[in-house]
Amino acid sequence: MPAQDPTSPAAGASRIGTDVSPSTVFLTVAETAEMLRTTPKAIYSLVERGQLAGTVRIGRRVLVRRDVLLTALDGKTAASPSR
Repeated sequence: MPAQDPTSPAAGASRIGTDVSPSTVFLTVAETAEMLRTTPKAIYSLVERGQLAGTVRIGRRVLVRRDVLLTALDGKTAASPSR
């Protein structure tokens, strides 16, 4: 029997979104809060206001794309003001 392609639909791979690669890592709200050193409540607040990059809702569950979040944070860095 020939080897089955692991990316084929018969192998269980789904192709819902083309912008999400199999290596994309999603963070939970708790993991995101820990990474940003804040509370889960603050993360939910940012999500509701649309101020957190890379958020994905699946039903009631909120996930955050780690790569998008890190890229957005990297772009928001500012030099320290000199005195």
